[in-house]
Amino acid sequence: MVWAAVADVDRYPALWPWLQQFDAGGLIAGEVWRCRVKPPLPYSVRFTIELEEVVPLDHVVASVAGDISGVARLDFESTAAGSDIRLTSTLAPSGRAFALVATVMRPLVGRGHDWVLDTGAAQFARSLSPTAESDQ
Repeated sequence: MVWAAVADVDRYPALWPWLQQFDAGGLIAGEVWRCRVKPPLPYSVRFTIELEEVVPLDHVVASVAGDISGVARLDFESTAAGSDIRLTSTLAPSGRAFALVATVMRPLVGRGHDWVLDTGAAQFARSLSPTAESDQ
Protein backbone atom coordinates (compact mmCIF):
# COMPACT_ATOMS: atom_id res chain seq x y z
CA MET A 1 0.00 0.00 0.00
CA VAL A 2 2.77 2.48 0.89
CA TRP A 3 4.80 1.76 -2.24
CA ALA A 4 1.67 2.13 -4.41
CA ALA A 5 0.93 5.50 -2.80
CA VAL A 6 4.50 6.73 -3.36
CA ALA A 7 4.42 5.49 -6.97
CA ASP A 8 1.14 7.34 -7.67
CA VAL A 9 2.89 10.58 -8.66
CA ASP A 10 -0.24 11.99 -10.34
CA ARG A 11 -1.76 12.62 -6.91
CA TYR A 12 1.23 14.55 -5.52
CA PRO A 13 -0.11 18.05 -6.40
CA ALA A 14 -3.46 17.34 -4.70
CA LEU A 15 -1.76 15.77 -1.70
CA TRP A 16 0.73 18.61 -1.27
CA PRO A 17 -0.78 22.01 -2.21
CA TRP A 18 2.55 23.73 -1.47
CA LEU A 19 3.96 21.79 -4.45
CA GLN A 20 3.12 24.55 -6.91
CA GLN A 21 4.68 22.95 -9.97
CA PHE A 22 5.20 19.26 -10.52
CA ASP A 23 5.94 17.69 -13.90
CA ALA A 24 6.67 13.97 -13.66
CA GLY A 25 6.05 10.91 -15.77
CA GLY A 26 6.34 8.29 -13.06
CA LEU A 27 8.47 6.69 -10.40
CA ILE A 28 10.87 5.19 -12.93
CA ALA A 29 14.68 5.25 -13.06
CA GLY A 30 15.83 7.86 -15.57
CA GLU A 31 12.80 10.14 -15.10
CA VAL A 32 13.44 13.82 -14.42
CA TRP A 33 10.82 15.60 -12.33
CA ARG A 34 10.48 19.39 -12.39
CA CYS A 35 9.30 20.96 -9.14
CA ARG A 36 8.55 24.27 -7.48
CA VAL A 37 7.87 24.25 -3.75
CA LYS A 38 6.34 27.20 -1.89
CA PRO A 39 6.68 26.91 1.88
CA PRO A 40 4.69 29.41 3.98
CA LEU A 41 7.54 31.90 3.60
CA PRO A 42 8.37 34.66 1.11
CA TYR A 43 10.20 32.49 -1.42
CA SER A 44 9.83 29.47 -3.70
CA VAL A 45 12.38 26.77 -4.42
CA ARG A 46 12.74 25.39 -7.96
CA PHE A 47 14.59 22.17 -8.67
CA THR A 48 14.68 18.97 -10.68
CA ILE A 49 14.81 15.46 -9.33
CA GLU A 50 16.54 12.85 -11.48
CA LEU A 51 15.58 9.36 -10.41
CA GLU A 52 18.81 7.40 -10.62
CA GLU A 53 17.76 4.15 -8.99
CA VAL A 54 14.26 2.83 -8.32
CA VAL A 55 13.95 -0.58 -6.69
CA PRO A 56 10.25 -1.21 -5.97
CA LEU A 57 9.40 -1.84 -2.32
CA ASP A 58 13.03 -1.19 -1.34
CA HIS A 59 14.52 2.21 -2.22
CA VAL A 60 14.74 5.25 -4.50
CA VAL A 61 17.93 7.26 -5.09
CA ALA A 62 17.76 10.64 -6.78
CA SER A 63 19.95 13.61 -7.72
CA VAL A 64 18.55 17.07 -7.05
CA ALA A 65 19.59 20.17 -9.01
CA GLY A 66 18.37 23.76 -9.14
CA ASP A 67 17.95 26.17 -6.22
CA ILE A 68 18.99 23.21 -4.08
CA SER A 69 21.30 20.40 -5.12
CA GLY A 70 22.57 17.11 -3.83
CA VAL A 71 21.42 13.54 -3.40
CA ALA A 72 18.34 12.10 -1.69
CA ARG A 73 17.37 8.54 -0.86
CA LEU A 74 14.10 6.97 0.28
CA ASP A 75 14.34 3.58 1.97
CA PHE A 76 11.28 1.39 2.60
CA GLU A 77 11.18 -1.22 5.34
CA SER A 78 8.37 -3.64 6.09
CA THR A 79 7.28 -3.70 9.71
CA ALA A 80 4.68 -5.60 11.70
CA ALA A 81 2.47 -2.50 11.53
CA GLY A 82 2.99 -1.90 7.79
CA SER A 83 5.94 0.06 6.40
CA ASP A 84 8.49 2.63 7.46
CA ILE A 85 9.93 5.17 5.05
CA ARG A 86 13.25 6.86 5.80
CA LEU A 87 14.48 9.89 3.87
CA THR A 88 18.17 10.72 3.93
CA SER A 89 19.63 13.56 1.93
CA THR A 90 22.61 15.79 1.48
CA LEU A 91 21.08 18.92 0.01
CA ALA A 92 22.42 22.45 -0.02
CA PRO A 93 21.50 25.75 -1.61
CA SER A 94 23.03 26.24 -5.03
CA GLY A 95 23.23 29.18 -7.33
CA ARG A 96 24.47 32.49 -6.08
CA ALA A 97 21.12 34.15 -5.37
CA PHE A 98 19.53 31.30 -3.42
CA ALA A 99 22.78 30.55 -1.54
CA LEU A 100 22.91 34.21 -0.46
CA VAL A 101 19.27 34.18 0.66
CA ALA A 102 19.84 30.91 2.52
CA THR A 103 22.91 32.34 4.28
CA VAL A 104 21.34 35.66 5.25
CA MET A 105 18.03 34.11 6.27
CA ARG A 106 19.39 30.79 7.59
CA PRO A 107 16.89 30.33 10.48
CA LEU A 108 13.94 31.22 8.24
CA VAL A 109 15.11 28.97 5.40
CA GLY A 110 15.74 26.15 7.90
CA ARG A 111 12.18 26.50 9.21
CA GLY A 112 10.86 26.43 5.64
CA HIS A 113 12.82 23.25 4.91
CA ASP A 114 11.63 21.58 8.11
CA TRP A 115 8.03 22.69 7.46
CA VAL A 116 8.01 21.15 3.98
CA LEU A 117 9.43 17.82 5.21
CA ASP A 118 7.35 17.60 8.39
CA THR A 119 4.12 18.77 6.75
CA GLY A 120 4.70 16.58 3.71
CA ALA A 121 5.28 13.48 5.84
CA ALA A 122 2.17 14.17 7.94
CA GLN A 123 0.02 14.81 4.85
CA PHE A 124 1.28 11.60 3.24
CA ALA A 125 0.60 9.56 6.39
CA ARG A 126 -2.93 11.00 6.65
CA SER A 127 -3.58 10.10 3.02
CA LEU A 128 -2.88 6.45 3.88
CA SER A 129 -5.34 6.28 6.76
CA PRO A 130 -8.53 4.29 6.15
CA THR A 131 -10.68 7.40 6.62
CA ALA A 132 -8.65 9.52 4.16
CA GLU A 133 -10.73 8.49 1.15
CA SER A 134 -14.00 9.33 2.86
CA ASP A 135 -12.58 12.71 3.96
CA GLN A 136 -11.77 13.75 0.39
